[in-house]
Amino acid sequence: MTGAGFAGRLTAAGFDVFAGVPCSLVEGVIAALERHPGIPYVAAVREDVAVGVAGGAWLAGRRPAVIMQNSGLGTSLNALASFSLMYGLPALLVVTWRGHGGQDAPEHRLMGEITPGLLDLLGIPHRVLTRDGVDEALNWAVSEMDARLAPVALVVPAKLLSHEASTAPAHSAAPGRAVSRYDGPALRPRISRMAAIAAAVKALGHEPVVCANGYPSREACFVADRPQNFYMIGSMGLAAPIGLGVALGRADRRTVVFDGDGNVLMSLGSLANIGALAPRNFVHCVFDNEVYGSTGNQTSPSRHVRLDAIAAAAGYRTVAAVDDADAVTASLRSMLTSDGPHFLLVKVTPEEADVPRIPLAPPALRDRFRSALGR
Repeated sequence: MTGAGFAGRLTAAGFDVFAGVPCSLVEGVIAALERHPGIPYVAAVREDVAVGVAGGAWLAGRRPAVIMQNSGLGTSLNALASFSLMYGLPALLVVTWRGHGGQDAPEHRLMGEITPGLLDLLGIPHRVLTRDGVDEALNWAVSEMDARLAPVALVVPAKLLSHEASTAPAHSAAPGRAVSRYDGPALRPRISRMAAIAAAVKALGHEPVVCANGYPSREACFVADRPQNFYMIGSMGLAAPIGLGVALGRADRRTVVFDGDGNVLMSLGSLANIGALAPRNFVHCVFDNEVYGSTGNQTSPSRHVRLDAIAAAAGYRTVAAVDDADAVTASLRSMLTSDGPHFLLVKVTPEEADVPRIPLAPPALRDRFRSALGR
């Protein structure tokens, strides 16, 4: 079977959002998905970012698949454990088996040896694909995903898919845009993050909001808990990828991300994914207090690096930076009525409110958020 043939089997099985990091064993699969005119493929900068996109897409009603080399399975362990598995978010993991049987370059051999064991440790059901068993394996995967509300994996050994010459994608996700010089205004932390979140909430209607883990989620829940809020309990760094998945899954609705500087820095490459795909319905609001607040206020690199300048360079359509409550509300209102992607940097003080943890269990958060999106 060719890679294009396998890609066709995936879409025929109902998979309609793909994210992944390339591997030569499935280059034909990815080439075919890149050329597909109606199904998004996110060329994720890291495999855990792809897992975040897939989770957001499922919350928005899609059936996602993640494509990764087995080395990326190691990269994805925390995202799978503290996001996909904790919330119960189905996704198909197409994992190539480099190093199987020790027949590969040295860097692949150990991971090849432990790949099935890693999936077993995570409790992720998996099957090894065979040439004659692709359809049966896909039917099994769909059934398991739906029954378990959890990810499942198909492991792709070497030489399963025949090699075919790759061609450039027939389309691109977004037109190229010239990046103009961005000079952000001088900012001075004057309001707390909770005050900034309260100001941001004033601009919202019924938009879904993905809230970064830690105090951004806890304060957002305290200020204005709403079914349209998805609170991240773990999986630090994935707020933007999850929001991207939601935006791709529901192109008819604006998606907002309430993020933190530490979260953005942990997955900085996802800004490039957002800039490249240019989802018009994506609004990224980052509350920057220049510290890692949940762990003792250790200094964040954002004290010295302007995240809004990085977003501008990454290709966000508009970028703004503010440090007072009225400007937060006004900026978000403007962004919610114009095409994005938008990036709003809100400089805030390190002050943290004495607010409780999220009172709902992860599956309950999943279900009410998905229901609020009409899925």
